[in-house]
Amino acid sequence: MPEHSDQLKKLSFAGVVISLGIVFGDIGTSPLYVLKAILSASSHIDELLVIGSLSCIIWTLTLQTTVKYVLITLRAENKGEGGIFSLFALLRQKRSWLFVFAIIGGSALLADGVITPSITVMSAIEGLALVNHKIPVIPIVLLIISGMFFIQKSGTSFIGKSFGPIMFLWFSLLGILGFSQLIHNPAVLKAFNPYYVVLLLSKYPQGFLLLGAVFLCTTGAEALYADLGHCGLKNIRISWIFVKTMLIINYLGQGAWVLANSESLAPGTNPFYAIIPHWFLPFGIGMATMAAVIASQALISGSYTLISEAVSLNFWPRIRVKYPSHSKGQMYIPSINWMLFVSCCLVVLLFQNSSNMEAAYGLSITITMLMTTILVFFFLRKKKVSLIWVILFASVYLLIEGAFLIANMFKFSHGGWFTILVASILSSIMLVMYQGRKVRNRYITFHHIKPYLPIISGLSEDKTVPQYAGNLVYITRANYLSDIEEKTIHSIINREPKRADMYWFLHVDIVNSPYMLEYKVTELWPGKIMRIDFYTGFKVEPKINEYFKQVLKHLSDEGKIDLISRHPSLKSHNILSDFRVVHIDRRVAKQIDLAFFDRISINLYYILKRIGISDVNAFGLDAGMVTVERIPLTIPGKSKIPLIIKRE
Repeated sequence: MPEHSDQLKKLSFAGVVISLGIVFGDIGTSPLYVLKAILSASSHIDELLVIGSLSCIIWTLTLQTTVKYVLITLRAENKGEGGIFSLFALLRQKRSWLFVFAIIGGSALLADGVITPSITVMSAIEGLALVNHKIPVIPIVLLIISGMFFIQKSGTSFIGKSFGPIMFLWFSLLGILGFSQLIHNPAVLKAFNPYYVVLLLSKYPQGFLLLGAVFLCTTGAEALYADLGHCGLKNIRISWIFVKTMLIINYLGQGAWVLANSESLAPGTNPFYAIIPHWFLPFGIGMATMAAVIASQALISGSYTLISEAVSLNFWPRIRVKYPSHSKGQMYIPSINWMLFVSCCLVVLLFQNSSNMEAAYGLSITITMLMTTILVFFFLRKKKVSLIWVILFASVYLLIEGAFLIANMFKFSHGGWFTILVASILSSIMLVMYQGRKVRNRYITFHHIKPYLPIISGLSEDKTVPQYAGNLVYITRANYLSDIEEKTIHSIINREPKRADMYWFLHVDIVNSPYMLEYKVTELWPGKIMRIDFYTGFKVEPKINEYFKQVLKHLSDEGKIDLISRHPSLKSHNILSDFRVVHIDRRVAKQIDLAFFDRISINLYYILKRIGISDVNAFGLDAGMVTVERIPLTIPGKSKIPLIIKRE
């Protein structure tokens, strides 16, 4: 990992400020709609509703965000990286079956990437109606969302530097606005007493259902964990003290205003904008819009990272990834960008206002948090934490998040269905890719390579066979040095025997360490057959062509190989030897004895693979040097037509 990235992870003032822009954008825009959602879901407004709701918000931020994520889950780091896929990577070696929870959680988080830009920008721009009710909100929201997605291909590092200072101003503004109301009605400080949570849930007619709206106050917690690798544990924890303080003061200020104006409160009133002085409203709306854009950008960038990890973990088809700037983590995935753009526009046009989006928003994050809780449970067991504490952790958070999930499910018909639909589609793609690959790998046959080494070496010396290439390269899926795929041997020896001066077998091992990039060279036959194992982290771009060139240079500099052509006419002029890559493209030829779900999985798997880019492009191979051999993936089965034996 670059040195400057490591510096940002160390506790520093700059690191704390940068954390405000990268980590807390999502949770920092929650005051725009949380109390408004609670009031909209209530049949009448009284002191119990206000104080009880504020108490729920305070203790949700404390138990859910502070305790679960900031204190516990952030410790579940993978070489400094966080997020649900990084967490699964730590567990998959011994508990690969946990992939189901990782896929569901990752899919719900991607669905959140669709909802967040829509609801945050919409909530901010809706404040313009207070300035002039004739201002068209939806066209402005669509214009801002379009600008956000169209700028992605050029990179966002040039504006990203300002995110931290802007969010510092935003959180300061939240605190100032809240305090200006709090001093007029300090009675709302009673909300710190958790007794009012119990009172609201037990005595208020719709108390339990209000949890769906309350949960929106902690929606950025999962993004906080996913951004661990960008900012570091200490910077996030220190900045969270400031962020949480400002958020709670703002919520208390909104509550104080509601209590003071409960009798004259008009339906649909947003307490956030109500506590802003009228003369300050345009500036406040402008700040809210900038905060919404920053929150959206964090989720968009997070979606790119999530999909990139999903590709490495074999959850997603290989797709084109671009790097528009040299900043760490700055990637751009065109297909995901435009998918998110279309989805966000659809959400805005479908739901029309932020209130209608709240159910979909809360439901997606609740699902992700539940999946994270399950994975953290197994992580804590792996770390040999006392079983009593692990069970206590799981019991408390499964109960809390289960209650939030049930409360959000009551809003299924009001928008929650959209999250379930999006997450189901994404989960289905991931499950098909994962299961289809497992079925395919089950029928890839491996042989011990040792008996074939003298045959390949002899072929290299056989002048009666036309030379195919100076250096012949295969990418092998054999995990062990002793093995080689049957189809690779068939390609070299039987399918137009391929004579070469040197044979290279390249193997790529995606490891659990996120940024590892190492290699090991093994000489299988002196001067003839070499194998190179690349160990790449699941966050590293697999530029195998570039890595191979670097390894060749190292070997040449060390005098272990000679890259000069062995043809006398070319060798006399120090012309480099040629390289040829043979890529074996497997296709299912026969599926007689496949189980029903295996047959469905592998058929859908190959359909999805064709939608993505080829392995040749994914590995960065020069297409002009590559020969693609389409070979059937033979699945053994009993023929239904009996063989008739002819007898004399």
